[in-house]
Amino acid sequence: MESQDGTIALTGQIGLIWKLTKAPLLVSFLKVVVVVCLAMSVMLFVERVYMGIVIVFLRLLGRKPKKMYKWEAIKDDVELGNSSYPMVLIQIPMYNEKEVYQLSIGAACGLSWPADRIIIQVLDDSTDRAIKSMVEQECKRWASKGINIKYEIRDNRNGYKAGALKEGMKHSYVNQCDYVAIFDADFQPEPDFLYRTIPFLINNPEIALVQARWKFVNSDECLMTRMQEMSLDYHFIVEQEVGSSTYAFFGFNGTAGVWRISALNEAGGWKDRTTVEDMDLAVRASLKGWKFVYVGNLKVKNELPSTFKAYRYQQHRWSCGPANLFKKMAIEIIRNRKVSLWKKFYVIYSFFFVRKIVAHIVTFVFYCVVLPTTVFVPEVQVPKWGAVYIPSIITLLNAVGTPRSLHLVMFWILFENVMSLHRTKATFIGLLEAGRVNEWVVTEKLGDALKAKSGAKAPKRTHIRMGERLHLLELGVGAYLFFCGCYDMGFGKNRYFIFLFLQSMAFFIAGFGYVGTFVPTS
Repeated sequence: MESQDGTIALTGQIGLIWKLTKAPLLVSFLKVVVVVCLAMSVMLFVERVYMGIVIVFLRLLGRKPKKMYKWEAIKDDVELGNSSYPMVLIQIPMYNEKEVYQLSIGAACGLSWPADRIIIQVLDDSTDRAIKSMVEQECKRWASKGINIKYEIRDNRNGYKAGALKEGMKHSYVNQCDYVAIFDADFQPEPDFLYRTIPFLINNPEIALVQARWKFVNSDECLMTRMQEMSLDYHFIVEQEVGSSTYAFFGFNGTAGVWRISALNEAGGWKDRTTVEDMDLAVRASLKGWKFVYVGNLKVKNELPSTFKAYRYQQHRWSCGPANLFKKMAIEIIRNRKVSLWKKFYVIYSFFFVRKIVAHIVTFVFYCVVLPTTVFVPEVQVPKWGAVYIPSIITLLNAVGTPRSLHLVMFWILFENVMSLHRTKATFIGLLEAGRVNEWVVTEKLGDALKAKSGAKAPKRTHIRMGERLHLLELGVGAYLFFCGCYDMGFGKNRYFIFLFLQSMAFFIAGFGYVGTFVPTS
C-alpha cells in the first residue's frame, strides 16, 4: 500500500510540475515559435506567388532567350573554313562510373562541331582500377576514330569535382579554347547542343554562362523518381527561368552548361571550399557583372538517383552546400559595388535565404514538429490560413511544373516533408560548419544495371541486413507524429490526426527503407 501511495504521490507531483511550467515556459515558447514559423511561411508564400506572376507574364509576353539576346546561327565561311568556329572544351568529370561512362563519352563524341575545333576531356578520378581501365579503353576507342579526346587522371581526389575541373583547366591545350561545356557522367547532350548554346556567347560578350534544362530518362522508374521530377521541374521551369529573365542570374547546375573561359577565370576559377562548387562559381561570376542565360527548351538527358541512400546523400550535399556558401559570401555580396542593390537583394534574400534556408527549415520544423506539438497545448492556436491555406497554395504552385503528376500531389507533400528532415539537418550543418559540412558522396548512377540484374535468369536470393535499411531518424519522427495523432484523435480539438497519421506512415515507410528501388548486390 505504501509503495502504491508513493507512486500516486509522485505522479501527482509530476502533474503539478507540468501545470506550473506549462503556462509560463512551454506555452510562451511555442507561441513564439509559431509566430516565427508563420513569418517564414509568409516569406515562402510571397516568393512562390512572385515567381508565379513573373512566369505568367513571361509566357504572355513571349520573352524567350533568343528575343532577349542576340542569337545568330553559326555559318560556314568558305575562306576561313573551320577557323570561323570557336574552340570548345568539353569536360566530363567522373568517379567510378561503371554503369554510365560509355553513355556520356559517346554523347560528347557525337556532338556536331568541327572535329578540329573541339577537345573532349575525360577527368577520371576513379579509384577502382578495373573501371579506370574501362574508361581509358573507351577514350582510346573514340580516339582511334579521329576524335580529339584526352583521358586525364590525377594522383589524388583533393577538392573532389571542383578539384578535378580545376586541374583539367591547367593543361596547355586548354589555352586555345574559348568556351568550356561541362557534363556529368550520366548526362547525354543532343548532337546540336553546341550549335544552340555557343551563339549566345559569341554574339553577347556580357554573357558568361548558358545553362540547359535537365531531362530525366528514368523518371518513371519508381514513385520516388516521380517525386524528384516534380521538385526539379519546378526548379527549372520556374526558378531558373525567373532568375534568367529578371536578373540574368541563377545558380549554375554544375552540368549541361557552357562557360566563357575568360569569365570563369576572372571569377577566380573553381573553388572547393563548399560542396556546391557550381553555385560558388556562379555567384562570384555574377558579382563581377557577368550575365547568365537559361535556355529552357534545350534539354539534356540524365538520370535521377533511384535508391533512397543515393538520394539522401545528394540532398545532404544540395542543402548543406548552399547554406555554407551563404555564410561565407553574405558579407562579400553586400559589399560588392559592381552589381545593383536590387540584384544583391535578390541574391541574398530570394536566392539564398528564402529558397535555400527558410524553405527547408519551415517545412520540417513547422509541419513536422511545431504543428503536431500544438495538439498537447490547446492554448496555442495555429490560424487556418497558416496551417491549411498557405501550404495548399504553395503546393499547387509547385505542382504546376509537372502537370502529368498532379494526381500524385499528396504523395509529393508527404515525401517532401520526410526529406525536409535531412535538408533541415544539412542546412544547420552548413550554417554552423559542423561535422559533415564538406562531405562529398558521389551520387550513384545505375544506368541499365537495375534492368540487367532484374532481367537475369534465376537470380540468387539476396540477403539484406536489417541495419542497412533502418533509418532511425525517420522512425523516431514517425513515432512522435503517430503519438501526436493518437492524442489528437482521443483528446485534441485540432483534428490534425488524419494528416499526422498519413505523415507518420510516410516517415515509417522511409524509416524501414521501403522507398525507391533496391539493386541486388549479388
